[in-house]
Amino acid sequence: MSIDRTAGVDGILRYATSPGSSSFTEFVRAASPELLPRRLAEHASVPHGTTIVAATYADGVIMAGDRRATAGNLIAQRDIEKVFAADDFTLIGIAGAAGVAIEIVRLYQVELEHYEKIEGTQLTLDGKANRLATMIRGNLADALQGLAVVPLFAGFDLDAAPGNSPGRIFSYDVTGGNYEERGYAAVGSGSLFAKNSLKKTWRQGLPADAAVHTVVEALYDAADDDSATGGPDPVRRLYPIVYRVDAEGAVRLTDAEVAAVADSIVTDRAEADRHNVQREA
Repeated sequence: MSIDRTAGVDGILRYATSPGSSSFTEFVRAASPELLPRRLAEHASVPHGTTIVAATYADGVIMAGDRRATAGNLIAQRDIEKVFAADDFTLIGIAGAAGVAIEIVRLYQVELEHYEKIEGTQLTLDGKANRLATMIRGNLADALQGLAVVPLFAGFDLDAAPGNSPGRIFSYDVTGGNYEERGYAAVGSGSLFAKNSLKKTWRQGLPADAAVHTVVEALYDAADDDSATGGPDPVRRLYPIVYRVDAEGAVRLTDAEVAAVADSIVTDRAEADRHNVQREA
């Protein structure tokens, strides 16, 4: 349906009250496309978010992201947030052009809420993953110009069959292709190092505390080898953003909880290094 832009507010109201798609994104594209994530003319120094990791555990899934955003060889921001609750039972983490990515996340959150209000029911987890794929595909032109957004999506599957893990993880490419991951996944500049860490420490059926330790340690390992990934910063009290989602819904861990895990990892690594030095001496 096209909209008569010369009709002003009345035209928008007529469009909003007319039968149509349950997609909020399609509504905005027709009614006010200028509100969608926009193409930027200059993007050489656009801040980019980096590493996001996720891992399933016995009752659901954990997602975590470091706090650093970079612009070329500079640290653009030290405390950016790159992991969000999309709705009560799903999480989304973003890597890539930070400004565009955050706009897409906000639009996606409204997309899910809009669908629920129009249809009177929630999308399935697979449906939510496919909706996000469509939005990423819509950003392909910008991605080809260097404004790529690569999310990591995870959630608790309310329709999981008995015996199947209720925590599920989906990764994406810049064309909008989505792929379900088994057990764990990572995206961003430090993803190679994070995946290597997860491969060694993740196990099927981990309890929640162990899964949190696993994803925070993966980010620590990524920061150790990737300059664009920020490690724990006890001086500024900056630690990864960590979310847990299970049958009770999505919950963000407090800074104190994450700090305790990160500090224990740093202490263990420092102790191991001291033993190595003593043996060499």
